[in-house]
Amino acid sequence: MRPLLRLSLSMLMALSVPALADVPNESIEADASTRQVAITSSFTGTEILVFGAVSNSTQPTPEAGTYDIIVVVEGISAPVTVRMKSRVGGIWVNTQSMRFASVPSYYAIASTRPVDEIADRAVLDAHGIGFDHVRMVRTSQSRTDATDPAEMQAFRQALIGLKKDEHVYVQSDFGVSFVGRSLFRATIALPPNVPVAPLTAHVFLFKDGKLLGQYDSRVMLQREGIERYIHETAMTRPLLYGVFTVLMAAGFGLTAAFAFRRPA
Repeated sequence: MRPLLRLSLSMLMALSVPALADVPNESIEADASTRQVAITSSFTGTEILVFGAVSNSTQPTPEAGTYDIIVVVEGISAPVTVRMKSRVGGIWVNTQSMRFASVPSYYAIASTRPVDEIADRAVLDAHGIGFDHVRMVRTSQSRTDATDPAEMQAFRQALIGLKKDEHVYVQSDFGVSFVGRSLFRATIALPPNVPVAPLTAHVFLFKDGKLLGQYDSRVMLQREGIERYIHETAMTRPLLYGVFTVLMAAGFGLTAAFAFRRPA
């Protein structure tokens, strides 16, 4: 009787192991509402919708908070120089500067809650999530002490503050919302002065502080109409662009002179 009992138990264990192994893990699928944004002379800003779904979701309701979503829309990186002014002899002059070789030209972040509550600092640093964790590569040509982390942090915060004032660095701690058990959405605002360059939307899926998945998509910003023609002429034919600009300014000046001249 005992051998049959042992055989039955071993068969049950063998059947239960594949059943547990076949349980699929959660993953994420996402996309942007548009893949191309036209920049014209009348462009006053726009919004893009980032949406997606959690595959194999175990979240019972949208309000359960089982998952956390972070959406980061990032522009191409470009060099930036930050200068610090000091009062010398009663005059404000640039006394220190720090040059960053690579800084995102645009950075927008939206999340289901503050990012520092979603994951620890090591994970946020590894993926560049949040203003305190944005990748900023500094050059060796800066005139400040490279070994002073306090000055480095001060210049970082000053640069981020300037970007915020220009509305090209934006953050929404509760900008991502779940529509159902698995569907989510976030709206990202593009200001009128957004740099015309490709944008990359990074969507991260977290659960209990662990990164379960990531999905990336591209959004192209392109000049259209007269705006594109003027930009291409200025970049490819600078001499023609300069002559045309001078002639146009002279034409407007003569027109204004004849239109508003005083009678004799």
